[in-house]
Amino acid sequence: MKRLFVLLFSFLTISAFADAPVEGGEFKPGDMITHHIADDYNWHFADGATLYLPVILLDNGNLQVFSSHNFYNENHDMVPYNGYKVEHGHIYRVNAAGQPLPDQAGLFDFSITKNVASLFLSVALLLIIFFTIAGRYKNNPGKAPKGIQSFFEPIIIFIRDEIAKANIGPKYERYMPYLLTVFFFIWFNNLLGLMPGGANLTGNIAVTLVLATLTLLITVFSGNKSYWKHIFATPGVPVWLAPIMIPVELIGIITKPFSLMIRLFANITAGHIIILSLFSLIFIFQSVAVGPLSVAFAIFMNFLELFVALLQAYIFTLLSAMYFGGAVEEHDHVSDLGHGDGAHH
Repeated sequence: MKRLFVLLFSFLTISAFADAPVEGGEFKPGDMITHHIADDYNWHFADGATLYLPVILLDNGNLQVFSSHNFYNENHDMVPYNGYKVEHGHIYRVNAAGQPLPDQAGLFDFSITKNVASLFLSVALLLIIFFTIAGRYKNNPGKAPKGIQSFFEPIIIFIRDEIAKANIGPKYERYMPYLLTVFFFIWFNNLLGLMPGGANLTGNIAVTLVLATLTLLITVFSGNKSYWKHIFATPGVPVWLAPIMIPVELIGIITKPFSLMIRLFANITAGHIIILSLFSLIFIFQSVAVGPLSVAFAIFMNFLELFVALLQAYIFTLLSAMYFGGAVEEHDHVSDLGHGDGAHH
C-alpha cells in the first residue's frame, strides 16, 4: 500500500510539471496552474503521453474535422493550421500571418475537448457501474448485496432516506433519479479530477451552470399553488409591500441555483489551485528545506480534497432536494393564529 501511494504521488508530481511553462529557464507557476485547470484541445497526462483530441468545426456550413495535433509543431508550440489557430483556449480564423481575423461570424466549435472527453469517460463509467448493479438486483432478488453492489447500496439508501425523504416528503420518489444522478456524477468527476492527468470538469463553470440550471428548471416546474402563492402573495405581508417582495422572491428563485453553481465551481477549482501552488513552491525556491514541507502539505491537501469531493456532491444534492421540497410542500395557512388549532402551531 505504501509503495502504491508513493508511485501514485510520484506520477501526480511528474504529470503536473511535465510541461510546466518555462521561458528563458524560468518556471512560471501561473501559466502552469492555468494550463491544468483550464480546458484544452488535447489531454496531457505526462511528458510524451498526450492524447490529441478531434477538432470539429462548422464554418459557414462547411464541416472541418481534423486532429488537434495539427495545431502543434515539434516543439509543442501553437501554430496555425488550415486557416485556424488556437488563441486563449478558443479556435479562431486567422490570416496568412497567423493573426485572428476581425470577422468570426459563422464559426461554430463542436470539438471534443479535454473536459468533453472526461465527461464521456465519467458517463460511461457511471453507466457500466449502475447497469451492473441493476443487473445483480434483477438476477438475485431478495439476496444480500455483494461486491460493488454492497458498496453503493448504503450510499443510495442514505440519499433516499436522509436527503430525498427528509427534505421532499411523500413525493420524493419522482426526484430520486435526478438526485442519484447528480450526486454520483459530481462525486465521480470530482474524484477523476484528482487523478494524475485528470480533467477539471466540475471546476468548469459551464458544467456547474448546466447542473444548477437543471435544478432550477425542476424546481420551477414542480412548484405547486402554495409555492407560487408564497412568491406573488406572501402570507402575512401587507399588500403595499408586494411591489418590493415579489421582485425579491423572484430574484431568490435565481440566486439559489446560482449559489449551487458558484459553490461547486469555486471549491473544486480552489482545491486544484492550492495543490498545484504547493507543488510550485518546490520549483520556485529550489530549496531542500522547502521541498519536504511542500510535499507534506500537498499530501494533506490531496486527502482533504478526497473529502471535499464527497462533501460537494452531498451539498449540491441536499440543497437541490431542499429546493424541490419547498416547491411541492403543501402549506396550511391560518389566517388568525390566535384562534382554534392555529394557537398550537
